Amino acid sequence: MLVVTVALGLVIGLVIGGLGGGGGALTIPALVYLLGLTAQDATTSSVLIVGISSLAGAAVRLRDGGLRWRTGLAVAAVGVPTAYLGGVLNHRAGQAVVLVTFSAVTVLAAVAMLLESRGGECDDPPGDDPPGGDPAPASGRVAVAVAARPVVDRQALVRIATVVGCGAAVGFLTGFLGVGGGFLVLPVLVIALRMPVPAAIGTSLLIMVLNSAAALASRFGDLAVDWTVVVPFTVASVVGTLLGRRVADRLSGSALTRTFAVLLLIIGIFVGAESLIGA
Repeated sequence: MLVVTVALGLVIGLVIGGLGGGGGALTIPALVYLLGLTAQDATTSSVLIVGISSLAGAAVRLRDGGLRWRTGLAVAAVGVPTAYLGGVLNHRAGQAVVLVTFSAVTVLAAVAMLLESRGGECDDPPGDDPPGGDPAPASGRVAVAVAARPVVDRQALVRIATVVGCGAAVGFLTGFLGVGGGFLVLPVLVIALRMPVPAAIGTSLLIMVLNSAAALASRFGDLAVDWTVVVPFTVASVVGTLLGRRVADRLSGSALTRTFAVLLLIIGIFVGAESLIGA
């Protein structure tokens, strides 16, 4: 059993370190179907494992400047209270509800990322010169600036709404499903906020750490954890997370996105099928 636990921890750590998320999506099925934990115990253990592993991954990327602090803290700030709420509701939901919800969310996230990966590279970041590079004539600059201002404002509002919606949803599902939220926040950072994949991975890890801490706080009075499973699992996961950074550096952003999406799709379908068959 110890060998299986350590092996699973290494694999999940590699996913967290290499993809910036998805560790919880692997941890829940592993704890439930391979190590025999209930859904509620597995979600609590997963939050602890993923939170510590994400902290190790974020620390490495922080040293290299590979995360966006302002976006990460903004998303996490919105998600912390909803993560606490999700943790409270987790104890009131049946195992089938938790696992079917987990399945549906992972499949939707996977499909969104697969569709996005077919669309090519991200748009150029705002503020770049327009194609051609010729500046506008001086006489037209004021008119252009005035005309562009509402567009900029709308873009800012869309970004704010995206951050708030993403933060609230990811936080709640972190608490309810016991996942770090990286498998949800990574698609939002890449697709909606047009963040480059390497920066999105580091930012996702930061958000996962903060949301996991809030989810654990909601369970503090009733912390059901099998330490003989969690401790070796977590240690192996941290080692895998550190190794996963090297994997990420060898792959392109699109390859990472597709790998992540296919992994989520397989897991989501498996968990959903198992939950419905066993219902």
